[in-house]
Amino acid sequence: MHSATEDKLFPQKYTFQIKGCLYTLKKPKVMGILNLTPDSFFEGSRVTTEKSLLVEAEKKISEGADFLDLGGYSTRPGATAISIEEEIARVIPAVATIKRHFPDILLSIDTFRSQVAKAAMEEGGDLVNDISAGNLDPEMLPLIAQLGVPYIAMHMKGTPQTMQSLSDYTDLVPEILAYFSKKVEQFRNFGIIDVIIDPGFGFAKTIAQNFELLKELKSLSRLGLPVLAGVSRKSMIYKTLKISAKEALNGTTALNMFALMQGANILRVHDVKEAKETIQLFEQLYP
Repeated sequence: MHSATEDKLFPQKYTFQIKGCLYTLKKPKVMGILNLTPDSFFEGSRVTTEKSLLVEAEKKISEGADFLDLGGYSTRPGATAISIEEEIARVIPAVATIKRHFPDILLSIDTFRSQVAKAAMEEGGDLVNDISAGNLDPEMLPLIAQLGVPYIAMHMKGTPQTMQSLSDYTDLVPEILAYFSKKVEQFRNFGIIDVIIDPGFGFAKTIAQNFELLKELKSLSRLGLPVLAGVSRKSMIYKTLKISAKEALNGTTALNMFALMQGANILRVHDVKEAKETIQLFEQLYP
């Protein structure tokens, strides 16, 4: 049970501003994943040419994506690190191409590097999605405050290269809540207004911990901020079912429905059509 003090500390905030326009998250939204990397864990999400980028972007937009999330640095466990220059070379032309062809789609930039975020926002990006919540680049939070863009902050320990060895917790969910409580205070001190919380399924967490976190996802609502759930085709699904990421769509849909029932406001997915259908059915159950 949380107190009135906590409510004042973290007031409910389900709207955010982008370029002077107000957006609401009171109804669940879908964020479609576009990986500009040759080594992302799900092969079907990789787009490495301008043609494949446009085809995939158009498909996701036509299926009802509310956001597209562009990432140029693979954050799968043990992924190879790349330079800032290489990440910028992947991301910036993609932002320009998508904004030229689909000017109305909201573009989220999946990066933990302030230089990439800055260049992408200057090119037309709308949100920053940072797996490190500012921990891997000290310039990120001042930049977000300066730009005034919405910020998706994820829970992770270490780096993509080290996180799998950092899954020791005394009490998983309370520790993640404490992490975000401190982070939100930090964001407020910088003057960052629009924040979305991502608990970080698969990041410095075992499969059992991922399920524990999903089961307790509603606990994050006490932060008073929108929650993004990203379980799409992850190992918690395909390893549990003893299948491949390619075969994990049905499992993704099952867990997305549970995430919605636990209060998720955004589903970050590889498969937009199925996620939109899940939300449509969810809204019949919980109008």
